[in-house]
Amino acid sequence: MPALAPRPARPRRDTFRIPKRRRHVPEARAEVRRILKDWALDAELANDIATVATELVSNAVRHCRVSFAEIEVTVSIRGCGLLLEVADPDRGRLPVPRTEGADPGGLGLVLVDTLSERWGHDVRPFTKCVWAYFLVPGESRCPS
Repeated sequence: MPALAPRPARPRRDTFRIPKRRRHVPEARAEVRRILKDWALDAELANDIATVATELVSNAVRHCRVSFAEIEVTVSIRGCGLLLEVADPDRGRLPVPRTEGADPGGLGLVLVDTLSERWGHDVRPFTKCVWAYFLVPGESRCPS
């Protein structure tokens, strides 16, 4: 069974924003889950993506030093998989993975690295974006 429902005429992409406040992190996770459910993504993979979304949004909320900022979350189909992007306006603070001996609450990027195929960050004209890419089994654009 394919992991995604039949592809629409245009590529799938969904974007939303939340205020940079901790209380909005669960809303971001719920919205990512809703998008993935609408796209009929495999439940186990959707859970991994929602977990990574929670980590990336939490990091943006925690580390962005711009007052009254909004966090932008984009989910899109790219190539053989799904790209999750979380952007905030603090271009000066780039993600740095912590090691095992670090603060016990600072291992979120290790989790992101474990659950995603790959991840990274881009500095854009007005934002910094941290992204994670997930392979989607059965994606029609991918060779078997």
